[in-house]
Amino acid sequence: MGVDKIKRKLTRSIHVGGLIIGGSAPVVIQSMTSTDTSDVGKTREQIFKLAEAGCELIRVAIPDENAVKALKKLVAGSPVPLVADIHFDARLAYMAIENGAAKIRINPGNIGGTGKLLELAGMADKYKVPIRIGVNAGSLNKKILQKYGGPYSAALVESALAYLEVLEADGFSNFVVSLKSSDVYTTISAYRLFSEKRDYPLHIGITEAGTIQTGIIKGAIGTGTLLAEGIGDTIRISLTASPVEEVITARCILQSLGLRIFGPELIACPTCGRCTVDLINLANSAEQLLKNYSIPIKVAVMGCAVNGPGEAKEADIGICAGKKRGMLFKHGKVVKTVKQEKLLEVLKEELDNETGRYNRQKKQGGPK
Repeated sequence: MGVDKIKRKLTRSIHVGGLIIGGSAPVVIQSMTSTDTSDVGKTREQIFKLAEAGCELIRVAIPDENAVKALKKLVAGSPVPLVADIHFDARLAYMAIENGAAKIRINPGNIGGTGKLLELAGMADKYKVPIRIGVNAGSLNKKILQKYGGPYSAALVESALAYLEVLEADGFSNFVVSLKSSDVYTTISAYRLFSEKRDYPLHIGITEAGTIQTGIIKGAIGTGTLLAEGIGDTIRISLTASPVEEVITARCILQSLGLRIFGPELIACPTCGRCTVDLINLANSAEQLLKNYSIPIKVAVMGCAVNGPGEAKEADIGICAGKKRGMLFKHGKVVKTVKQEKLLEVLKEELDNETGRYNRQKKQGGPK
């Protein structure tokens, strides 16, 4: 019997600095700084925080010449490729390319017309810099809105294809495409439709998703649905919150679908009247503990014998509370019984053992 796995739709691949987006490359996590880009110190500090959290591609706003001048300094010390976010002024895009931007993000509808778009493509081609063609439900032209009666998925796709056809006719194809709406299903439908028509790599996400609670839900449903269907090569979870939260959420979504593995995965049962331990506190404490480890295993924290080794037998290791005592189990089999207050302690010991075993196997040619 095989393991259920997502089959990703094969897209073209492009190079963004040292990253590959599309093709068979892993789904890339990106976010955007929330600082004034011209403040090099604060922006650099946030770039490093994002990279430390696991962000692989970072976008910075370029609203004026001060920002684009700062970009050169930021690129020089950045641990990850930087993308210049440009609106309204194509001249800033040219300067950003000259100052080392690894990618340019534009909305072709506000960059100054077809002529400016082709000029930008020509310069991007010269410097081997890809462009992200971003189409947003909030900025569709009036003719397309009138044709479809609103910013629906077909309108987003037609708008994107119109720009792409201009670039394709000129011989330029080094781009990523995004088709975003704040409406989850419109976004999902747009990407589904586009993926049937072109094989360009796709940047997916729900724009203006909201604050941390609602934003995470909308982002997880939207990007999660598309990723589960094999659609998407790079993601941003847009939140009205610290951009670090966007990265944490993106990593969780990718790991929950088995598309990327960043460390241990926590499995925990819901609370019920059978629990004889403060399961919420125990699970939260275990989650904090797991942040110290990077091994690719499943760890279960269960509240009673009913949901213990049996229902969590797919976990590599786990702990389960009982009456005054608890159990450590591995692959559904109990290996140790301890006092409840010792559960986290024995879990840590077993994680240390698993880490040592994993590292030894890596040295010998890979975990068995």
